[in-house]
Amino acid sequence: MKQNNSFTWQETVPGGCHWSGIIRRGTTLRLTDVDGGANAAVLFYNQEEKLERYNMADTLKSQHTFYLTQGHACHSDMGRIFCCITKDTVGWHDTVCGLSDAVSVRERYGVSRYQEHRNNMYRNGLDSMLIELGKWGLGRRDIVSNINFFSKVTADTAGGLNFHPNHSQASGYVDLSFEMNTLVVLSATPHPLDRAEGYQPGTVGLSQFITPPEAASRCMQIAENVRGQQNTQQFYALCGGAV
Repeated sequence: MKQNNSFTWQETVPGGCHWSGIIRRGTTLRLTDVDGGANAAVLFYNQEEKLERYNMADTLKSQHTFYLTQGHACHSDMGRIFCCITKDTVGWHDTVCGLSDAVSVRERYGVSRYQEHRNNMYRNGLDSMLIELGKWGLGRRDIVSNINFFSKVTADTAGGLNFHPNHSQASGYVDLSFEMNTLVVLSATPHPLDRAEGYQPGTVGLSQFITPPEAASRCMQIAENVRGQQNTQQFYALCGGAV
């Protein structure tokens, strides 16, 4: 694991809270499950043109996978690559289950409002995403299928989806090495299929460092990722090499 003095920036998102920011191409964002059992719901948007966003269907079908891990890339709906997963100690990240909402959280955990409980209020993934998207001029229509980092969900023979509790352990992390200047939106709220007793979302650590040379080489063993990287490089060449 990288030493703290090599990080250019670090932040902690407490369980139940949310965050958004621009991650530049050529840098790596590390997501860390601080205490174990966290869920980091994440969406990606092109900073230069926010109508371009993460596309779950293209990401999965181009890499013949149901989940994401090291060696996979996250594709946009314009055939470009937001980031490559260059390190992963967790091994499986859910791509299909979406976000919790106010109804599901209320039905599962009850009601805990800000008026009575302040920062211990119960938050949900959808509303958290909307709060962060609003800061960037985006809204409900801009929410697409997200990635749930640190969460494992498998399908049984009948097509049912099964959530695996305690999948991610304390200090587990995933490195996202960015090929595009990307608006990252994150909600550290419970996974919609999590059936844990009580509302206890996990804390997510964020840290950034310069991407090492050849870090994405494993991702580029997949032909569609090579084409996506070429499309991304062409996009910046046509933008005059903007960074």
